[in-house]
Parts: sequence; C-alpha cells; structure tokens
Amino acid sequence: MYGGILTLLQKLKVKNIIISKQKEESGNLKEFLKIIENTDSNIILVEAGKRIDIEEDIYIDILWPTKNLEISENALNNNSIVAKINYNNFSILLTGDIEEKAEKEILKKYKSNESILKSTILKVAHHGSKSSSSKEFLEKVRPDIAIIGVGKNNKFGHPNKEAISNILTYASKIYRTDEDGEIKIKTDGIRITKIDKKRDI
Repeated sequence: MYGGILTLLQKLKVKNIIISKQKEESGNLKEFLKIIENTDSNIILVEAGKRIDIEEDIYIDILWPTKNLEISENALNNNSIVAKINYNNFSILLTGDIEEKAEKEILKKYKSNESILKSTILKVAHHGSKSSSSKEFLEKVRPDIAIIGVGKNNKFGHPNKEAISNILTYASKIYRTDEDGEIKIKTDGIRITKIDKKRDI
C-alpha cells in the first residue's frame, strides 16, 4: 500500500490528495505522510458519508471506512477507502485493497440502502486476491464491467481463479492491466461509449 503513489508524488504535482484515517501505520504510510507534508497539495481527510463534488453532475461518495468502526484485522487493507464515482447514470466503485472482512462490514452498513453499491464498473479489490470479491459483495454491486489492476507475472499469483469466477457470475467482461495494459473508459454519463486498451510495446 502507498508504494506506487510515493513515486507519483515525487514526480507529479498533485492538487488534491484524499486520505482516510488509518488504524495501523507502516513504513510506506509514514513516508507518504512525510512527502505530502512538504507539498502544496490540498489534503482531504474523508470517512463514510463524505461527498466530494468534482463538477456539475460528477461527484464522489465515500462509502468506507466508517469512523469508530475501523477493522483491526489486516488494517491497512480493510480500512482502505471505498469510493463511488457518480456521473449521471454512470458509476465506478473503487474498492482499494479491502478484503472479505471489510466487504461484510460494508454490506451490513448499507443493508437498508443496498442500491448505493450498484455500479456500472467495479475496480476489483486487492488486485483480484482470493481474500476479496466475495459472491455476497458482488451480488450487490452487479457491475457491467470489472477492471483488475495487477502486475504481469506477479509473485502473489493475482488475480485468483476463484475471484475471477465470482466476478464473471455478475460482470459480462473483465479487463486486466496485466493482459490489456492501460485501460481508458469513455462515457456520456448514461452508457459506456468507448473502451481503449494500450499494451506496453
């Protein structure tokens, strides 16, 4: 966690940084906080219930983590920010590195408002790890398309075959960065109008 973002922060000027309170610290987290202290970036501390307006008809709803309900087990993963980007009738659910423990807590939290989880696109949690993408969680998200951010030939064996099987129960298509490269999605706010893939040469 935070490893890739450290490189980006050192090379790019970032206007806004959205973070949540973490129950546990790590070396990368400490380095991350040290770097952002020395930038002009606007730090936005969020928790469930926060809405961030981007522009007209586009906003981000923060769904997790919830204050005073942080998870102790694998805290850095399970307290990842879960956010839903909304643009009219189009939406993307970003799930960070949450695992099944967090998925269950999220389902409990939104039991009376399950439709908030339904999304056009799901950014699959934790690189398609076997510890995430439970059928119960996916059944509420019901994405049209799922995207897995994962390195080619990674040592963890991501994405997991069972996780892929679970995802394909609901999503019609999975795109993977290890196979498809950079993935760009265009939308008019109603439907997906174009999907571009760019493999490394």
